[in-house]
Amino acid sequence: MRAARLIKMVLLLQSRPSMTAAELASELEVSERTVTRDAQALSEAGVPVYADRGRIGGYRLIGGYRTRLTGLARGEAEALFLSGVPGALREMGLEDAASAARLKVSAALLPSLRDASRTAAQRFHLDAPNWFREPTTPELLPAVAEAVWDDRRITARYRRGEDLVERELEPYGLVLKAGVWYLCARVSGQGAFRVYRIDRFAAVGAGGERFERSADFDLPAFWGERAEEFARSLLRAEVVVRLSEEGVRRLPHVVDPRAAREALARAGVLEGAGAGAGEWVRVTLPVESEEVAHEQLSALGAEVEVLAPASLRERFAVGAARLAGLYGV
Repeated sequence: MRAARLIKMVLLLQSRPSMTAAELASELEVSERTVTRDAQALSEAGVPVYADRGRIGGYRLIGGYRTRLTGLARGEAEALFLSGVPGALREMGLEDAASAARLKVSAALLPSLRDASRTAAQRFHLDAPNWFREPTTPELLPAVAEAVWDDRRITARYRRGEDLVERELEPYGLVLKAGVWYLCARVSGQGAFRVYRIDRFAAVGAGGERFERSADFDLPAFWGERAEEFARSLLRAEVVVRLSEEGVRRLPHVVDPRAAREALARAGVLEGAGAGAGEWVRVTLPVESEEVAHEQLSALGAEVEVLAPASLRERFAVGAARLAGLYGV
C-alpha cells in the first residue's frame, strides 16, 4: 500500500510545479508527517524530491525528473482503457486525440500489459442510447465540445418553443444522457447555471474570449441536482388509486420510481379485499398528466383501480368495456 502511495506522490509532483505538505496530505489521505516521511523515502531511493522551506514552501521535483508508467498492474491498465467512451469521443470530434493517447500509453506499458486495450474492449462495451431510438449526433456538438475544452465563450442561437434566442454562453461541461447531448453553461455575466439540449442549437459561434471557470462548479453534482429537479417538475398532476399487493410491487416499474416509492411510503392503511384476493392499499400518486397516467397504469391491469380524478376513472372504465367486448366477456 505504501508503494502505491509513493508512486501516486511522484505522479502528483510530476503533474504540478509544486505542492504543499497539506495539499499532498489531502490528495493522499494521510497526515502531513507521513508526507514528510514519504518524501524522505523517495529521496533516499533516488527520486529528486526537493522541499522548499517557509510559509509558501512546498515539495517539487527537480531536474525535469519524469517517471515511466511501468508500475501499472494488469487490472489498472485495463481500467485505464475503459475510461474512454469511443462513441462519445467520436461525436465530440476527439477520436483521433484519444487514439493517439491510447497508443502512447500502450507504448509506455510493459510488454506483458500491451494487450490491455484489447482485453478490456472484449469485456466491457457502453451502448448509451435508449432502446428503440435511432441515435443522432448534433451537427454543432464538435464546436461546442472544443469550446468546453478550451474554456471559451460561445455565441449560441437555440430554439425555445417557436422562437430563436441568442445568448453568449460560458460552456462548462457536456453530459450524454440516454443518447441525448446536453450542455451545462451559464449566460455570460450571470451567476445561474442552465442546461441546454445541443440538438436545439441552430448556430454556434465559437472561438471567443476565454472565461474564468468557477472553482466551485461540480459537473456530476450539478447534473444530479438538475436532473432530479427536472424529473419532479414533470409531475404536475395527481391521481388516487388502490393497488393490490402485486400492484404495489410493480408500481415502481411502470411510473417514476422515486415518485412511486415516496407515494407508497405515504400510503394509507391497508383496506379490505378488493376485486381479488389479498389486501389493497390507497395511494396518492404524482403523475405527468392524465394521459400519461392512463398509459402507465394500464400496464398494471387488474392490479390497480383508479379512484380519482373521475375523468381518468372513466377512461379506464371505457377501456375495460372495450376489452370485454373484444373478448366476448
